[in-house]
Amino acid sequence: MLKINDTLSIPLEEIEWQAIRSQGAGGQNVNKVASAVHLRFDIMASSLPEHIKTRLMQIKDKRLTKDGVIVIKAQQHRRQDQNHADALERLAELIRLGVHVPQKRRPTRPTRNSVKRRLDHKTRHSRLKAGRGKVDFD
Repeated sequence: MLKINDTLSIPLEEIEWQAIRSQGAGGQNVNKVASAVHLRFDIMASSLPEHIKTRLMQIKDKRLTKDGVIVIKAQQHRRQDQNHADALERLAELIRLGVHVPQKRRPTRPTRNSVKRRLDHKTRHSRLKAGRGKVDFD
C-alpha cells in the first residue's frame, strides 16, 4: 500500500511499472541496465474517492495525460529500487495536491485608515510629480 495520508492509501496493484534505460552519459553499463522507472497510475480506474478523482483531473500538470493517467519517469538515481521509491513518493505528492481542499477566500473591505493613507499618499505623489514640470523664468 502507498500511504498518502493518515486516512488514504492506494494499493500497489493499481500502479503500473516499466523499467527503462536511463538517459544521458554513463559508460558501458548504461546500455545494459534498465535503472530508470516509468510509473503509470490511472486516476479514473483507481480506488480513490470520486471527489479526489475530480480534483486530480483538474490539476494542470505535464505528468497528467488527457485520459487521466499520471505518468512519472524517475531516473535520478543509479539503482532501480531507489528510482522506484522516488517515483512512488512523487506520485504521493501529486495525489496530496488533489486531497488538499483550498479554503475559499473571504473578501474583506479595507479599513477606513488604510483608505485614508492610500489617498494621502496619492495626493502627495501627485503634487510631487506636478512640481516636476517645466520651469518658467518669466
